[in-house]
Amino acid sequence: MNTIRLNIDRALNAVTREQIQALESPVKKGLDALHSGSGAGHDFLGWLHLPSSITEADFGEIEDAAAVLRAGCEFVIVTGIGGSYLGTKAVVDALNGSFDWLQRERRNPLLLYAGHHIGEDYLYELSELLKGRSFGIINISKSGTTTEPALAFRLLKKQLEDALGREKARQRIIAVTDPARGALRRLAVQEGYRTFAIPDNIGGRFSMLTPAGLLPMAVAGIDIRRLVAGALSMEMHTAAETPFPDNIAALYAATRNALYAAGKKIEILANFHPKLHYIGEWWKQLYGESEGKEHKGIFPASVDFTTDLHSMGQWIQEGERTIFETVISVENPDHNVPIPADGANLDGLNYLAGKRVDEVNKMAELGTQLAHVDGGVPNIRITLPRVNAWYIGQLCYFFEKACGISGYVLGINPFDQPGVEAYKKNMFALLKKPGYEKESDAISAGL
Repeated sequence: MNTIRLNIDRALNAVTREQIQALESPVKKGLDALHSGSGAGHDFLGWLHLPSSITEADFGEIEDAAAVLRAGCEFVIVTGIGGSYLGTKAVVDALNGSFDWLQRERRNPLLLYAGHHIGEDYLYELSELLKGRSFGIINISKSGTTTEPALAFRLLKKQLEDALGREKARQRIIAVTDPARGALRRLAVQEGYRTFAIPDNIGGRFSMLTPAGLLPMAVAGIDIRRLVAGALSMEMHTAAETPFPDNIAALYAATRNALYAAGKKIEILANFHPKLHYIGEWWKQLYGESEGKEHKGIFPASVDFTTDLHSMGQWIQEGERTIFETVISVENPDHNVPIPADGANLDGLNYLAGKRVDEVNKMAELGTQLAHVDGGVPNIRITLPRVNAWYIGQLCYFFEKACGISGYVLGINPFDQPGVEAYKKNMFALLKKPGYEKESDAISAGL
């Protein structure tokens, strides 16, 4: 089968098939609201048919810009926060070699990231690394004024201009921003940067398949055409007319909402493949920012197994029973590593001699699932036949579609994020940003 698969059998210790089936109607209403554009946040549904709307011209323009950076740069810095970098890092980490960053000779520039936090030591160390090195910048921001990426870009832009001069530096900077307005759009026009647009109707956490994700992925050597093709196949598999039992996005949304209603307030996304770590990080933003509103929503967490079985495993096995797991299972690894025999057998592992490492990993995965289910932790399983661009494209679109449906089942707008502004207002007031004088005075009085 050329698609990812969903199995909910091991969630049925906490909810029944009838309880999940009972959500078919609200799930169908949510799915129909997405496709008709009749639900809350309908002006941010551009991602819904994005895989099927990307044209050959779009691919060509992205690949051409990527080729320029690939030819002239040892490093390319992606400046962005939230969805402006997490989707890229999730895909690049999943699909490139685990140790590509250590290779002395690379076919592709190494992607580095800035603007995803406000770490002075990090920015200093990045600046030191880039001294005397050839680098470019992909600056991703709809507004151009979000503090974290704007600050990082200001520093990196100055360093690049100091090294190359303003004229040459502008050839190494690409802006991915609003189609027509905002500070970064104005700067790009003023400086003559090459630009790509993030459509107005696509929010950051759904922007992986816009130039915000596809451009840096192409720079890193990812087959973006295959990635989009995988997403397109999932767009078709999860269409509005797909029957509920066959629509895995609808079934996942129904199952997790049934578990939520049964008191399972935390969803842990687990994987047994270390390259999928940042898929978990991207997923946390997607679901946390989409569903955590009006004092509702499942709390999204993620773990890497078996690593985290030696840190979080005890809590998952015997802690408060408010959790369920969604496990991403990879059917076939790319490589075959047999376990050798050892004459002394001091480690006692000769019983594994001749087996593949993946056989051990698979039994660890099955053993963990059985233990957690026995311990009262329902398990949902998502199977990827392989970790490649096609299946990662499918997986990411699947999660996006299910997220939109699930938000509507919860009765919230899954496409805004009003709570994100609270810390910003306080930060601006504390920094005495012009226009925040009243807030600054109020905070100072409170402190």
